[in-house]
Amino acid sequence: MDITVEQLAEARLITAQDREVPVPATLRYTAGDPLAVFVDFPAKAALHGEDVTWTFARALLDQGLRAPAGHGDVLIWPYGRTRTVLEFHSPHGMALLLFQASALRRFLVRTYAVVAGGQEDVAGVVERGLSTLFGGV
Repeated sequence: MDITVEQLAEARLITAQDREVPVPATLRYTAGDPLAVFVDFPAKAALHGEDVTWTFARALLDQGLRAPAGHGDVLIWPYGRTRTVLEFHSPHGMALLLFQASALRRFLVRTYAVVAGGQEDVAGVVERGLSTLFGGV
């Protein structure tokens, strides 16, 4: 069975003027893709007026709650004792978002209740990915 965990979370987008603008987000995890977490933003919160989903490693979120983590398109680090920064880079620009660390931790605990750390079916993920890539050839 492909179990999905979803949790609403309010992010605070940091603008170029150092203002914090509330942005709704949905944290999502599915047992069918056990290494990844997803952060969904609705069209009203996106630059081009379309829903946006960021996908990155569950382990990265776990690490970023404790210390600076990541490289490339997604960076995560603690911001004070109660908040966590998620920094997303794309060809269109960069977004800096603050989340309540407790909300991210609660989400992470729920994902580990579905698939424990170290118990991810990596072979299954690779098999499904290759099957999709090659169309069942």
